[in-house]
Amino acid sequence: MLMGRRTSNIGFDDVAEKLDDFEGIDGYSPVINGSTYIKNSKNDSISTSYIGCNSDYATVSDKTISEGRFLTSFDISGSLNVAVVGSYIANELFPDGDAIDSYIKLNGQKFKIVGIFTETASSEEGSSDDVIVIPYTVATRLNKMASPSTILLRASDPDEVLNISTQLEKLLFDLYEDEDLYNVTSMEAMLETLNSVTGTLMIVLGGIAAISLIVGGIGIMNIMIVSVTERTREIGIRKAIGARKINILIQFLIESLIITGIGGIIGILLGCGVISIIGKIGLVPSVYSMEWIFISFGVSLGIGLIFGLFPAYKAASMNPIDALRTN
Repeated sequence: MLMGRRTSNIGFDDVAEKLDDFEGIDGYSPVINGSTYIKNSKNDSISTSYIGCNSDYATVSDKTISEGRFLTSFDISGSLNVAVVGSYIANELFPDGDAIDSYIKLNGQKFKIVGIFTETASSEEGSSDDVIVIPYTVATRLNKMASPSTILLRASDPDEVLNISTQLEKLLFDLYEDEDLYNVTSMEAMLETLNSVTGTLMIVLGGIAAISLIVGGIGIMNIMIVSVTERTREIGIRKAIGARKINILIQFLIESLIITGIGGIIGILLGCGVISIIGKIGLVPSVYSMEWIFISFGVSLGIGLIFGLFPAYKAASMNPIDALRTN
């Protein structure tokens, strides 16, 4: 769950004091987001994002450590310049695997790496592995913030999320006495909204794809009809020397499948190329699904089969005598 606070005289410590006695949660952590350039001792630098949090963040965000340790309460209370980094940062700045206990510079300040997160997204730039976590007490200083404005909580029982959200709203109202100064959002509600938007988008894209497939299929059918018309005499000769109806039908279906198959391969190569370019630019991580690649290729063959059936049947149904009379 996310709990956001707007400008108020009541700070994070006041809210934290109430949350310490709150039942039904595994923990809570303030979240301060920022972006910066970080450097290693060799002055190699990369742009990344950082998160200011407390020692509960690993629990509430379901992150695990592959090497070293996570932030401790001593790191938080002492405002120590320590950091836990994602595998992407560790691999980029410390390719020799010596990231633990090494130092990096963030906004000109030296930080000691005490832990590395377990890889979750193939260590790609812009992914969840491209992150650095520092004590929120240090992040407030870097962001020049008086107090964190967002708190992340994890419910002990997923079925109690709605009930806990209601209790949190009551707690905050008692504290702020103004519901306009805070908001509580559950990840479940955010996920439902996201699924609704994604579902609508998929329907729209599916409609566009369906129209494109129909238009492409009609184009394939027209091409095959022209091919049958231009090869009428060839069809007549083949039938005259013993070709059966099924042989002619299969011949033209295969030709239709070859055309759409080549088109499908070109489309897959173009799609993968565009995804790769977008991934290198850094807009979104480049992800390929072999399952959907095979499905899309199968759809292209299906279009060739469906829309090539009529021209193939027309060719197979020709009277050989009439076909031979054609110039």
